[in-house]
Amino acid sequence: MMEQNEANELFRQYRRTHDVNIRNRLVENYLNIAEILAKKFSGRGVEYDDLYQVASEALIAGVEKFDPDLGNQFTTYITPTITGMIKNYFRDYSRSVRLPRRVYTVSARVREEANEYYKLNGVKPTVSWLAEKTGYSEELIIEALECRTPVSLDTRVKGDDGEKDAPLYDVIASDTDTFESFEDAEALKAEIAKLEPTERQVITLRYVQGKSQAEVGKILGVSQMFVSRAERKIVEKLKEALTL
Repeated sequence: MMEQNEANELFRQYRRTHDVNIRNRLVENYLNIAEILAKKFSGRGVEYDDLYQVASEALIAGVEKFDPDLGNQFTTYITPTITGMIKNYFRDYSRSVRLPRRVYTVSARVREEANEYYKLNGVKPTVSWLAEKTGYSEELIIEALECRTPVSLDTRVKGDDGEKDAPLYDVIASDTDTFESFEDAEALKAEIAKLEPTERQVITLRYVQGKSQAEVGKILGVSQMFVSRAERKIVEKLKEALTL
């Protein structure tokens, strides 16, 4: 891999000339990053070749947009960009895959109980009530509701650690709650360093190691919903700090 100063000079030349040959030299120089990240996410139901293609396309787009005079290193800039594109691909891919039969079965039972509750009470039941009634976990019920039928984001979900019920939008991770939108990587790293130890651990497990919320919950000994809500709050905290 070429020295950073040499690469930065090529980036400047490309921004001036838009010479495809220069762009291709830069892409080839950093192609190993795409390979590493594609391998990191392989073995999760998507072929490596598909992930490598997504990562390569993200790399090309990153090379075309990168400005070395903003003070960031390209490797710092491109890693979260490629990671975000791969995660988006997984999300889009999963939506196109047929849902497991178990989810259909749970969804049918949940809808039946919800309809009966509505007939008797005139309002929709909470997720916690459905969990108690059916014996399914709240996470599984939320998954079934999301996949099969629209669910109001105002639906109340039982909070963790004795907290009051919370609206569903507080515990479901948003598609926009990612770090790809933070352009100043160094400022972001500085703000992450100020987080509480548990908060830093959540961010490391989710965005550095690429673990799911359920996996993070098992490691920390908390529920998936706790991780989802914590992740949302951390991102909002960082956004607030970086937009002052």
